[in-house]
Amino acid sequence: MNSFELKWLAFEITPRCNLNCVHCRTNASMNLKDRLGYKEIINVIDEISKEFKPVVVLTGGEPLLRSDVFDIAQYVRKKGMRVGLATNGTLVNERNAKEIKENFDVASLSIDGSSASVHDNFRGVKGAFDATLKAADLFKKEGLSFIINSSFTKRNQHDIENTYKLAKKIGADAWYMFIIVPTGRGKDIFDELISKEDYREILKWHFYLELKEKEMFIRPTCAPEYYALCDMEAKKQKIDFKRRNLKFSTGGAKGCIAGQKIAFIGYDGEVKPCSYFLRSAGNVLETGFLEIWHNSKIFKDMRDFQNYNKKCATCRYINVCGGCRARADAYFGDYMAVDPYCFV
Repeated sequence: MNSFELKWLAFEITPRCNLNCVHCRTNASMNLKDRLGYKEIINVIDEISKEFKPVVVLTGGEPLLRSDVFDIAQYVRKKGMRVGLATNGTLVNERNAKEIKENFDVASLSIDGSSASVHDNFRGVKGAFDATLKAADLFKKEGLSFIINSSFTKRNQHDIENTYKLAKKIGADAWYMFIIVPTGRGKDIFDELISKEDYREILKWHFYLELKEKEMFIRPTCAPEYYALCDMEAKKQKIDFKRRNLKFSTGGAKGCIAGQKIAFIGYDGEVKPCSYFLRSAGNVLETGFLEIWHNSKIFKDMRDFQNYNKKCATCRYINVCGGCRARADAYFGDYMAVDPYCFV
């Protein structure tokens, strides 16, 4: 049995979106068209279920723009897999909140600031903040577990702590702090990315927050150096740091698990190690997903730690950090290069 088991799959079922976010990996808009029909999507789910039972997260674009989103969710469950919905929250209403609760095991909402002025600026549409808070309230009433995903660049990094506090206040089960990787529309925001120096300080702040936070699960995402920093800070402070895991997480013991425990299928069928990765490892419309997962060069490279750049390959944290391969590729045109945010 291959030791690299698929635990979590993001399936982008549409590129259509009603927002215009600065960091969008898909460059999503309402002008784009769906490429994968219901039958093509369930064929992929069928194939994956023969070997793996990952948590399947239906994402976009905005997945609620697909009229068959609940049919797809039901089918995933029928195959014995848990299913999540990644929504911006603006299309959630009282009627579909009940359907979401009936068809999904968990949902995630995107909140990128603690106020309408910060969030709506990031999302490119006025009123998005209030609509997302309303969605959180509806999920709470329906008893649906929900996660808050928050993405940060220079334009909203001043609001990180208040965004965390808001996620806790509205009753989220977890808060994920995403450090933006430049891909899709995000490629245009290199100048807006959080600096390497601030990155380290933010991760240090998060470590000490995680020591105190006992109610809500928190974790930085696309920040593999966090796992090295936790060890360094714990040793410095002479504390025994125990990490908690969420039941919908991928295990949480390692920084970058792209292509090792997780994968991403784009709206066009392109398979990538993660949603921020620039290159495709193959297309499910031409090659089976399992063939890509087991045999594509990109996925094999992601698992061959000794062939990473020399700094990573010889680092004591190679097995817990690994560096962000997508960020390395975006900066240097080489996904095996050093992560430009490495501070170890």
